[in-house]
Amino acid sequence: MALRVVRLGSARERGEGLRLGTVRHPPRGVPKDQQAAKNFYDVWVPELAPSAELLRRGQAGDSARDWSTFVKRYRREMAAPEKVHLLRLLAALSATADFSVGCYCVDETRCHRAVLQALLAEHGAVLA
Repeated sequence: MALRVVRLGSARERGEGLRLGTVRHPPRGVPKDQQAAKNFYDVWVPELAPSAELLRRGQAGDSARDWSTFVKRYRREMAAPEKVHLLRLLAALSATADFSVGCYCVDETRCHRAVLQALLAEHGAVLA
């Protein structure tokens, strides 16, 4: 059993399990009843997405410094007690179930999902 980090909208892999969309907004133009069928997500979990304010700031930016600032701010947001509780829950579930978390970004190295993966690992998640 394990947790995977995926790009939402990509083809599902064998054993991927339930997909959690850790994004601020649902996919545009996709009716709710088709989000899973179109490989976006089965369950929407916007609580793990960067805040609207952080996204308004341009998210990751173009420079290494912009990315570093984004990571610090996102980590600070994820340090809130309710976020830590959710991270611990997902980390514990990863030991007994296959599931995935994801975002729409093309470049995973400049996406909050890379930071989310590290946070989940820090909380003891079993990663695929």
